[in-house]
Amino acid sequence: MAVGKQEVVRWLEALEQVYAENRERLTELDSAIGDADHGINMDRGFRAVKAELGARAWSDIGSIFQSVATVLIRQVGGAAGPLYGTFFLRAGTACSGKTEMEAGEVVRLFEAGIEGVQQRGKAAAGEKTMLDALLPALEAMRKGMEGRSSLAEILDAGAAAAEAGMRETIPMQGRKGRASYLGGRSIGHQDPGATSAYLLVKAAADTWGA
Repeated sequence: MAVGKQEVVRWLEALEQVYAENRERLTELDSAIGDADHGINMDRGFRAVKAELGARAWSDIGSIFQSVATVLIRQVGGAAGPLYGTFFLRAGTACSGKTEMEAGEVVRLFEAGIEGVQQRGKAAAGEKTMLDALLPALEAMRKGMEGRSSLAEILDAGAAAAEAGMRETIPMQGRKGRASYLGGRSIGHQDPGATSAYLLVKAAADTWGA
């Protein structure tokens, strides 16, 4: 299927619901190794995104993502605001002028967004961050494209890889952000950022994979 402006809005609205439903879980995870506010911040940010989506008409997909980035940077506290804001900012640049995307362009928006997160956060795989979910997801999506899989198959593979990457943060020691201050005490806890990143990819698979 092709992903148009309406489908992009549906994904973002789904994220508002997903982060509302997982607010307490994300906050619980963050209370162990962070500031105990990740769920609160993601919920607040995407409630603001949903309000913004309903307030304007959109000329192209890029402008939707650019606006989402602005809202998240303004509304989401801690590191999550700049990082998720950068994800959508770069995705918006990749989708500039587009009113519809095929599978390869969907993979490209994730690629651009994830590259932005890497550059902004100066992090790598294995450091117990959101990238431990996002990088495996991107690798799986790229493999799906190479194998000429359908968009649904590509996104499902990305979500499965993100989930596995999220769970693999449990035995890791935090190397970035607040978790890094805990040293060995961060081991045994699932990373909240990797969890919210998995939810982002899973929502795309659920929304666009039909």
